[in-house]
Amino acid sequence: MKHFTKKLLVASVSLAATTGALAADKTPTLGEVLKASGVTVSGYIDYSYNDLSTDQGSTIYRAYDTERRGFALQMADLSVGYLPASGFGGFAELNYGSDAKVNSSFADPITAPNNFEAQQLYMQYATGPFALMAGKFDTIAGYEVIQATNDVNFSRSYLFTFLEPAFHTGLRGTYTPSDTLKFTVGVNNGWNVNKKSFKPPVDTPPQSPTGNTLELGVSATPVKMFSISGAYYSGEESGATQAGTRSLLDLVATLNATDALSFVLAYDNVKQEHGLASGSDAKADGIAGYVNYQFTKMWRASLRTEEFKDKDGLFSAFGSEQKLKETTLTVGYAPADSLELRAEYRQDKSDQQPFTESGNATDKMHSLALEALYKF
Repeated sequence: MKHFTKKLLVASVSLAATTGALAADKTPTLGEVLKASGVTVSGYIDYSYNDLSTDQGSTIYRAYDTERRGFALQMADLSVGYLPASGFGGFAELNYGSDAKVNSSFADPITAPNNFEAQQLYMQYATGPFALMAGKFDTIAGYEVIQATNDVNFSRSYLFTFLEPAFHTGLRGTYTPSDTLKFTVGVNNGWNVNKKSFKPPVDTPPQSPTGNTLELGVSATPVKMFSISGAYYSGEESGATQAGTRSLLDLVATLNATDALSFVLAYDNVKQEHGLASGSDAKADGIAGYVNYQFTKMWRASLRTEEFKDKDGLFSAFGSEQKLKETTLTVGYAPADSLELRAEYRQDKSDQQPFTESGNATDKMHSLALEALYKF
């Protein structure tokens, strides 16, 4: 803290002196002072209108876009970080909104729901190609992320919703020997929990997980147009009647065919020990493909199609085997670097009847959505 304060003071004085010499009437902005000191400040506001064909309260199998017909403040996000290439630093990402409400319900079922969430909050020490993080941070699994500004679609995939963790609390180390290769290893409290000691709700059987979860990851860009990443998690999580080991294998491959056209393929495979009431294991996997095209500087489109096989009905909470498919088309318009407007159409299809429309069970669901993203 003393080092950071001293660094900020020196940067402020230096910047003020320099700008004063160039133009006596110009005063440095707060952003300029922070940038000169190595502190980054960023964020976004995500606002949407969503129209679902299913009844409100129906099992709609969506992560965040759950409004049947209405507006929603999805997220107001603020990130502040000081992460030097060498030495100690820290990062905090705070958010508010309906997305944060979902994330906070994962963190601690007793105190949830809460519209405010500290999405990431960690310390870091870096030296050379090594870095060590301690605290709460986003998962390394998956192509899609919590931050809407880093996703190509408005709605999230089944892979994101069911088969991947969102965040972890623990220790994570990274080794980056080059710009094209990175290794990750960590140990944490598990999937989407701030602390291991929270008690499950009273209406569930005693199954508090113990122990920790192992995190392994590697990402590589062997050639400029192709990159691939893999993540593996293994640790004790809640099953149907008792806790058991949950393992996840996550793979993402990206092909940049041209500067405007890219293809992405993502795959997840999950196994939960004691996932069924009989004591047997539960298994699920899914695959998603993306085509992204930038027509002009302002206009782009992203097409996603995926298949999710919940072989034992655990992860989609249906209670029996289910296969889900969805196709999503998102069109984005960016009139300015700080603003993007999105329009999206999505259709879901199941081999069961998990949705309800006008009170009747159905195997289909579709939605229309509009989204406004302001970045700063």
